[in-house]
Amino acid sequence: MKFFPAQFSALMQNRTSRRNMRFLLKFILLLIAVITLYSVLFHVIMEWEGQRFTWITGFYWTLTVMSTLGFGDITFSSDPGRLFSLVVLLSGIIFLLVMLPFTFIQFFYAPWLEAQTRSLAPRELPPDTKNHVLIIGTDPTALSLAQRLARYGHEHALLCPDPAQAVSLHDLGYKSVVGDHDDVETYRRLRVDQAAMVVALDTDVRNTSIAFTVREVSPTVTIVAKADQDASLDILELAGSTQSFQFPRMLGQTLARRTLGGDARSRTIGRFDELVVAESPVMRSELAGKTLRQCELRSRVGVNVAGMWERGHFTLPDPDAPMGPATVLVLVGTQDQIEAFDHLTAGPTAKNAPVVILGGGRVGKAAAGQLTRQGLPYRLVEKNPRQADGDERVVAGNAADLEVLERAGIRQAKTVIITTHDDDMNTYLTIYCRKLRPDIQIISRATLDRNVGILHNAGADLVISYASLVANTIINLLSPGKVLMLAEGLNIFRMPVPPRLEGKTLLESDIRVDTGCSVVAVRSHAGLTVNPNPAEPLRADAELLLIGTSEAEKRFLSRFPVKGRESG
Repeated sequence: MKFFPAQFSALMQNRTSRRNMRFLLKFILLLIAVITLYSVLFHVIMEWEGQRFTWITGFYWTLTVMSTLGFGDITFSSDPGRLFSLVVLLSGIIFLLVMLPFTFIQFFYAPWLEAQTRSLAPRELPPDTKNHVLIIGTDPTALSLAQRLARYGHEHALLCPDPAQAVSLHDLGYKSVVGDHDDVETYRRLRVDQAAMVVALDTDVRNTSIAFTVREVSPTVTIVAKADQDASLDILELAGSTQSFQFPRMLGQTLARRTLGGDARSRTIGRFDELVVAESPVMRSELAGKTLRQCELRSRVGVNVAGMWERGHFTLPDPDAPMGPATVLVLVGTQDQIEAFDHLTAGPTAKNAPVVILGGGRVGKAAAGQLTRQGLPYRLVEKNPRQADGDERVVAGNAADLEVLERAGIRQAKTVIITTHDDDMNTYLTIYCRKLRPDIQIISRATLDRNVGILHNAGADLVISYASLVANTIINLLSPGKVLMLAEGLNIFRMPVPPRLEGKTLLESDIRVDTGCSVVAVRSHAGLTVNPNPAEPLRADAELLLIGTSEAEKRFLSRFPVKGRESG
């Protein structure tokens, strides 16, 4: 009951709500006047008929007739009395059964329900909130980031200007707060001066306003902003942004680096101190059809195969399972070892065959620029003929048109990169290209995380999610030196040697079998040992570097709890 007065008070603070309440009050007063008039006329007609009743009975009769209950215990005997009863009955249907419910719902219940919804969306964070991440934006990219932060134990909140949307997000399990992005008081209520980071994922103009407003409250908090245009980078820096990222450009460059071609088969996807993590497709290499035991990569070049991607599914390596054309190896080693692997597996390159890029937006143009830096030719398919502008590398037309694809060189190409922002179109083009060229490498962009698996099932060899790229970048900034997110759900993380494993060897620990994680390096007083000897005992003061999925990391922590470890 204490909750209702607070909601009613909040409701009455709104000017529209006060006007609605005045209208509802006038209607109720009119209804009372009509009921009173009918009660008076009831007595007059009854007196004329020679019947006498109390005033309470008059109101009783009026209400029962107007509400259509009509018990029949009190009736008129004359025609004028019965005609009056009909008038009361019909007006009661209009006033009580039609207008009163509609007016009550329209001018009281609906505004009260809206006020109740607004009150459920918090407008500030508790005073003791610290080291949290404030996300400005509610698009799928922001929601994906919030999910990743929750998975890794980072306190966070989504800033949403619409109370109804904030409540909807709260019902979906997100921590959302209501406020305007350009209001200083909003950031004070959200304890931005105690936050670990502010992430602005809106438009360039709005991100500039966000950075400038946040700087009025806190001159030291880290602000990470998304930038779509090159010119926005300097403006965001002037507004107070700590770091600005052109995520579409980063995505295009990442897609291009995964192409087959050039002198190196592997592509570096992460570095952890001296440790290098790379991916290498098996397609069109001497590794295809062989097993890891037959290849003997560790003994020949020192590199360790930490896992395998197979159409989006990460698995631990099986030394006796043959590797298919869709297999992508996750390699761990030093830079020299990775280069030795490239030298060992290098075969005839196809530098003359162009890489076909479908989509000439920001991602497609960034991929084209990266291919140019790698010395690889490309053909970019773009609907808008004006973007061709005499450039022979740009093919104007619909990517779903066979004649356009053939002009772009789809028959000769070794790789096609699909870069449109529409995941449905990417799925369509993936199926089409796979049908045209069963042996071609297909690399596709996914805007939403949920479509990664769909694109793999459609035939894509590699899929990189825009939302995951953003989330991985932010989390790597939050946890420097603790965790490195490499790809969709694949991480490198560091751990002190658990007490249960002190003095044991890696062979005796069964870490890979029990948890799904692989130890790729050990740091001790002697330095970092990449791909350590599995027969070497683990020292108590050493530190393990492990690679695995987020689920494998959870299993490791459950089986080998480490006292005092902070969530990564």
